[in-house]
Parts: sequence; structure tokens; C-alpha cells
Amino acid sequence: MGNASDTSAAFASTISKEHDFFMGSIYSVFCVLSLMGNCILLLVAYHKRSTLKPAEFFIINLSISDLGMTLSLFPLAIPSCFSHRWLFGEMTCQLYAMCGVLFGLCSLTNLTALSLVCCLKVCFPNHGNKFSSSHARLLVVGVWCYASVFAVGPLAQWGHYSAEPYGTACCIDWHAPNHELSALSYIVCLFLFCYALPCTVIFLSYTFILLTVRGSRQAVQQHVSPQTKTTNAHALIVKLSVAVCIGFLGAWTPYAAVAMWAAFGDATRVPPAAFALAAIFAKSSTIYNPVVYLLCKPNFRECLYRDTSMLRQRIYKGSPQSNPRERLESNSQHNKETCISTRFSNGQPESYGACLHCTENAALGHVTPAQRTASILTGSTCREVTVSQLSASPQADFL
Repeated sequence: MGNASDTSAAFASTISKEHDFFMGSIYSVFCVLSLMGNCILLLVAYHKRSTLKPAEFFIINLSISDLGMTLSLFPLAIPSCFSHRWLFGEMTCQLYAMCGVLFGLCSLTNLTALSLVCCLKVCFPNHGNKFSSSHARLLVVGVWCYASVFAVGPLAQWGHYSAEPYGTACCIDWHAPNHELSALSYIVCLFLFCYALPCTVIFLSYTFILLTVRGSRQAVQQHVSPQTKTTNAHALIVKLSVAVCIGFLGAWTPYAAVAMWAAFGDATRVPPAAFALAAIFAKSSTIYNPVVYLLCKPNFRECLYRDTSMLRQRIYKGSPQSNPRERLESNSQHNKETCISTRFSNGQPESYGACLHCTENAALGHVTPAQRTASILTGSTCREVTVSQLSASPQADFL
């Protein structure tokens, strides 16, 4: 950590100490939120690993890349901001920049692949239904390989990594294209294949999806169809995916705009504070994915609710103040809440599967044998019917 390059002017902050302190504080908040959100999302995915749908592999991969960015960038950027200079030397600067490019491009490419899979499933269901978990895993590997090509390029002298203009972090040398042809070609390829092309694919994919979903809704309104549940599931995943994409692109677009300004304009006229502010937006991308999916996706939210309820019950059962009757009543209340909470965001039940916990005799410890029941939401009340009374089971969630 201590070498001659630490004293280089390139690693001295070019913005005020107040701005550096503000950046360090913001990065600290982002680090905590990203660690908590992405770790919880991965834990939930691990607990439901046996029921993961193919497209959910991209959600998990996005969380892994966000977590990788959090663990590789924030622990170095935060102390450097508070110290008003880059603390970790030239070699670490190169690795820091490579990790930033690798995980950032992986996230964007992953969102592009997710949009294509969603488009395939919604717009071309005959082909989309053949998309399996093995296809998803193979595509995830392709995402990492694609991002690695551009991340390793500057280490192989195609482009360059250097300190950011504001001094307390490292990334691609955006000044190099002004005086070096290979660096210019790298920036052009990076912009075309890692920003313009993915954004175009994402935009076109979700445009086709929205048009298809709109047509399906009109058909359902004219002719009541048993595919209503599938249409609702399609609409839900489209909303979630669009929300994540808008958040991610909104976070990285300011940085891309400032970088292109420096690469193709007069780099000396770009204020260091503009890069610093754009970097804050870019690093906020690590918190969007878990927030959207944990709060808005029913099966992820239900799994998280179940896990936290079980943990709370275990803690409560271990408390010396609780007696057996209180524990039984707590279990009964939890079981009823679990039944009521399982529904789509559009107000319909998420599944017509058997609800083994909802029973009137739960408080007395009585178990009803050999009859499968399902909890049906009607208006604002929840009632139980036998599975045999149901006319048909809805199709599974889109993801």
C-alpha cells in the first residue's frame, strides 16, 4: 500500500474536502444497503433453489455482480474519500478499475439477456417455453465472458486504466482517446457494444412485450379466458424488469454522458466534480435490484416473510417468558397470516396449492386429516374450500 505512486499528483483529490466527505458518507450508506439487500436476496434464492424458474437465474446473477461491485469498490473508495486521496497505489488502482468495469458491464449485459428472455417467453411462447435452466446457466456464463473481454482489454494495452479525474477512485482513462488511437478505438467499442447496443435491445424487447401484453389484455376483456393468470404474471414480471432496467440505466447514463464528453471533447474542460457526481449515481445501481424484487415480487416476498417469521418464532420459543399456550396461539396466528399473505400483487391468490396451516382448530392443537384445502380470496375475506371444488389450477408464475 505504501509505494512511490502514492505520492503521485494523479492520486490527490481535485475536489474539496467537504465534497470528499460527502462522497464517503454516501458510499458508506450504499455499501450497507447493498450488502444487506443483495445478501438477503441471495439467501431467499438459496432457500427456494428447488423451485427457481429459468429467468430467475438472471436475477440471482445480477445480485452477484452487484455484490461483487460492492465488495471490491466500496472498501477502497470509502477510506480514500475520507482521506482526500487514493490510498492504495497503482497496482490496486488497476484492479479496482477492472472490477468496476467487469461488474458494471456484467450487470448491464445481464439485464439485456433478461429482457431478451422475457420477450421470448411473452411474445413467442412456443419457443420461450423451451427455455430451460440449462439454457439460463449457459447464457449467464456468456454474460460474464462478454463483460470480461472489455474489462481485461486495458490490462492488455487496449485502452488504459488510471485515476478518476477527481482523484479518489480509478476507472478507464477517459483522457487517453485525445492523444492515442488504440484508446479511442476501445472507447468507441465500449460505447457501441456495452451501452448503445444493450440499451437498444432492452428498449425494443420491452416495447414488444408491452404491445403483446396490451393485446392479451384486450383479448381477455372481450373473451374471458383461463389464461388471465398467465397474463397477470407476465404483466408483473414486465413491470419489475422494466423498473430494474430504468433504475440501472438511470444510474449509469450520467456517467456515460460525462465519459463521452471527456473522451470525444476537450477532456480538460470537464469539471472533476461532474465525474464525482456521476460516480455517485453509478454506484447507486447496486441497491436497485434487491429493493425491487424483494418488495414487489410475490414469491420472493413470501419466502422472505416466511423465513423471518420462522426466525422470530424460534427466538420467541426460546424466551423463558413464553408458555406453551402462548406459543400455540402464536403459531396459529402466524399460519393464518401466511395464508392471507400469499397472493399476486393484483389482488389474486399467488397459488391454489393446499394451505395446510389454515384451520379453525389450530389453537386447540387439532389437525384435520386427509383433506386438502385451498385458501380463496373473495373480496376482503379469506375462505377455505377443498381442492376438488376448484375447476382448474392456474399456470405457474411467469418466472
